[in-house]
Amino acid sequence: MLSSLRNMFRVADLRNKVLFTLLILAIYQLGANVPIPGIDFKKIITITNAQKSGGVVGYLGLFSGQGISKAAILGLGIMPYITASIIIQLLTGVIPKFMQWRDQGAVGQRKLTQTTRYLTVGLALMQSSGIVFLYHSGRLFSGLSSSQSDLIPNFSPGRVLFMILVLTAGTAFVMWLGELITQRGIGNGMSLIIFANVISAIPIYGQFIKADRGWSGIAIVLIVCTGLLAAIVFMEQGQRRIPVTFAKRVQGRRMYGGQSTYIPLKVNQAGVIPIIFASSLLYIPVLLSNVIPWVTYRNWVKNNLLNPIDGVYLITYGVLIVLFTFFYVHVTFDPYQQSDQIRKQGGYIPGYRPGPPTERYLSKILNRLTLPGSLFLAVVALIPSVLLRSWHVSNIPFFGVTLLIAVGVALETMKQIDSQLMMRNYQGFLQ
Repeated sequence: MLSSLRNMFRVADLRNKVLFTLLILAIYQLGANVPIPGIDFKKIITITNAQKSGGVVGYLGLFSGQGISKAAILGLGIMPYITASIIIQLLTGVIPKFMQWRDQGAVGQRKLTQTTRYLTVGLALMQSSGIVFLYHSGRLFSGLSSSQSDLIPNFSPGRVLFMILVLTAGTAFVMWLGELITQRGIGNGMSLIIFANVISAIPIYGQFIKADRGWSGIAIVLIVCTGLLAAIVFMEQGQRRIPVTFAKRVQGRRMYGGQSTYIPLKVNQAGVIPIIFASSLLYIPVLLSNVIPWVTYRNWVKNNLLNPIDGVYLITYGVLIVLFTFFYVHVTFDPYQQSDQIRKQGGYIPGYRPGPPTERYLSKILNRLTLPGSLFLAVVALIPSVLLRSWHVSNIPFFGVTLLIAVGVALETMKQIDSQLMMRNYQGFLQ
């Protein structure tokens, strides 16, 4: 990996892509620290210094670089786009029109991308409306009174509409930045934006641990993180290769086929999508608690879902991760569609006839791989929270998720860099 990073800067084209990616990420970080016009900036500084990762901020700050707590113009970050992408991917296997677009190739993919953009803007409007009212009500930050955390002193319909439009436009701008990285930079733009957000929070996590548990706590966390990193890399690289053989056929005077290949099924086929989706689902009751005028429900949400190290939250979070892993994997990898595609291409899996036998075999292998993958995701997401719960440290509730995202995106980006170097046949890399 180190040789790849060194050789990356020796290829002019690849070096320009990397520098362009870093420039876009710097622009995003700048926008994530510029407050919305009309916000009380002095209160933002006071709350940022005093507030810890509780309340609604803990849910949104992971994917926005703490832009919500800073009331930044890019405060919503990439979360609306992620939610929209997940919804479109799940609906693709249900809505016939989406299935038709998926089968159309590049043309259909552009239509799905455009639909995702429209849905992103709609979700951004809804979320920004709720966030602006939370800025005024004072319920966005835990442990502070309404007067202390009211960030909008001159609350009026015109100002509220302006702030909603600013936050929505900021989400559209972040979506455009991510697409720029994907098209002209290196790696997946949306993933790299999330990567930059979660990495920027790691030093803050270290400060919280040192303040509560000293250097001994830092050492224990580093040992746990090292073990988790090794496990994440091992699981991310693990895959089951299903052999596929294509029959020989004669067309004209030439013979085609007769080759063997394989279908790579990763153990962690879903990546971090189930974790993101589970976090989004747990965020819905938190939003409803600010709308439903029921004191019992609000207290239950506050005591259970706003405390990420609580037992109820940990159990619910782990179960949702496992369920969403199975659901997402079976939506993205359809055994029936894969079996039909192999049959149409004149291939077969050795020992299994094309059609239903192949479909049943693929379903069996997929379930056997998804179970350990889903349990792995749940364990990695919850182990740091359980450790910190035993220490009564509640400031870093998403440390396991941070590790998963950081390692996963870093591995995928390095794979793209290696493929770029191999395409250019760089002599220093091949040696």
